[in-house]
Amino acid sequence: MGSLPAPVRSTNAERSTYSPWRKLYNTARWRSLRMKIFMRDGFTCQWPGCGHVEGNTSLLVADHRQPHRGDEALFWDEGNLWTLCKPHHDGAKQKAERAGRRG
Repeated sequence: MGSLPAPVRSTNAERSTYSPWRKLYNTARWRSLRMKIFMRDGFTCQWPGCGHVEGNTSLLVADHRQPHRGDEALFWDEGNLWTLCKPHHDGAKQKAERAGRRG
């Protein structure tokens, strides 16, 4: 008899298993805070030199300047959040974090 292959898990399922705080992103409280940050920042990317204004909020990220790594005080801290356009969040910000720098 052969063995069965290991079940395929989605990336989100794996991330949730190893980062239980990810569930905070699915709360009404987070959705409300996210919109508050976008409004505060005028739906404008705060990455230095960008200034891109985006009305489609699916193309914006309420990003934690300092990674919270599960620290709920940092997670909910409005002063630790800023609006980034998806290209800066997914590119320059991630590169900066991997290099040990903040945005």
